[in-house]
Amino acid sequence: MAPKKKSSVVDSEVDPNDSMGQSTSEADAAVIKELKTLYKEKLLPIERKCQFHKFNQPEILDSELAAKPTILLVGQYSTGKTTFIRHLIGMDYPEIHIGPEPTTDRFIAVVHGEEAKTIKGNALTGVNELPFSGLSTFGSSFLNKFSAAVVPAPLLKEVNIIDTPGVLSGEKQRTSRGYDFAKVARWFAERSDLILLLFDCSKLDISDEFKSVIEELQPHEDKVHCVLNKADQLDQESLMRVYGALLWSMGRIFKGAEVARIYVGNFRDEPIARPEHTLLFEKDKAVLMKQISQLPKACSMRKINEMVKRLRRAVVHVCLMGHLKSKMPMLWGKEAAQTKLIEQLEAIFVEVRRKYQLAEGDFPKLDEYRAALVLSDFSTFASIDRNVLNTLQDLLLKDVPKVTALVAGVGENQKRNGKNKKNTKESDEGDEDVDADSDRLPQMFQMSEKDHNVQGHNVLLAVVISVVVLFIALFVASVMDDHKLLLEFSEKLKHSIQNLTKKPEPIVYE
Repeated sequence: MAPKKKSSVVDSEVDPNDSMGQSTSEADAAVIKELKTLYKEKLLPIERKCQFHKFNQPEILDSELAAKPTILLVGQYSTGKTTFIRHLIGMDYPEIHIGPEPTTDRFIAVVHGEEAKTIKGNALTGVNELPFSGLSTFGSSFLNKFSAAVVPAPLLKEVNIIDTPGVLSGEKQRTSRGYDFAKVARWFAERSDLILLLFDCSKLDISDEFKSVIEELQPHEDKVHCVLNKADQLDQESLMRVYGALLWSMGRIFKGAEVARIYVGNFRDEPIARPEHTLLFEKDKAVLMKQISQLPKACSMRKINEMVKRLRRAVVHVCLMGHLKSKMPMLWGKEAAQTKLIEQLEAIFVEVRRKYQLAEGDFPKLDEYRAALVLSDFSTFASIDRNVLNTLQDLLLKDVPKVTALVAGVGENQKRNGKNKKNTKESDEGDEDVDADSDRLPQMFQMSEKDHNVQGHNVLLAVVISVVVLFIALFVASVMDDHKLLLEFSEKLKHSIQNLTKKPEPIVYE
């Protein structure tokens, strides 16, 4: 049976003030509603037009935006992940299996329900109340290894917990999974509020697969925390050495100035083997429980943060697509030009970053982007549209900050003062104030009117020159009486004239 104090720690942090919790819930609901509106009406049409989902992240579903906070557990086999979950929720759950050998061979989402049961992966993607529909992109080989354990645990009313298979060390075992473990872990990490890396104090060796998984978590290192489990097996001196070794290993992998927080303890329903560790373990456990209890309050802010990351990646993607499109020839030699551009992708990243003054950290992984480009036709890419970039900039600098203000709890006095001031003025003067505020907003990237016009003029000039050259080629072909060549040049001339007269397709906001 579950120790009652585990639930009491969480409950004492969540329910100190019911009225405050109610107002927070209302603010969270307002944030989710606004994020859905902004995404569907403004960002999603841009993503579809610019093929964002092919190169970056899949489309955000309503169930993902409305989901409860998620805790993701990752670790090598026999580090105590399943035992940790049982200790956390205070009860067993369906398909639980604990042992020293690799026992959990599937991803298990531990979620709340009135009756204990199991939902298999393929059926789980059709449950609209749970945020797992997007996992269908990984296919049946993964979904056969994925399920949900429904448990009536009080903690699960506030959070979902993801139990993962133990990370393996052998190449044969790793390749026999049938799916890319690291990419699946990344999918969950992008949608998680807290990522716990579990380590067994008696075996700190990090396998190649585990290292690749941790590297996939680097963009989310602000959510990553480490748990040094089964630490009561060591004396104080050995524990200090193991703690330092883990700290050093994490610093090497994450390569940041700060390392992940490490919680030390014995997260299982057994007495502590070495009582001298009791004070340290209880202190770290209390901090971890407080972190978990605060997840529901911070969930909305996390979703805003992820939306901002997505917007910045969208800006980079739009600029990259337009830049690659501008480098393509209008008539022939497209395959050779595309191959050359793919080979020079690293230099193109630098060129685009400098041209539009983009942040290096917003760019995608070079190898993954190159692999996606190999399967693409550059001629289908959208040209850089200043209106699209302006829309993305407005989302970053105007729309998202308004949503953030709903839960940030800052600037309320300024907001009220602004409303009072606006009410004392004429409507036209208020509009002038809004325009002035817009002019004072910082620029996230550079795309001036001149650049936009020059780009359009260059495309127009290239098409005109192509048409002239083709007219000359047609004349030569007619003189030579080469009907095959004449037909080929006629088709190219028709295509060029269509490009010359075609208007750019506007983005339709649904």
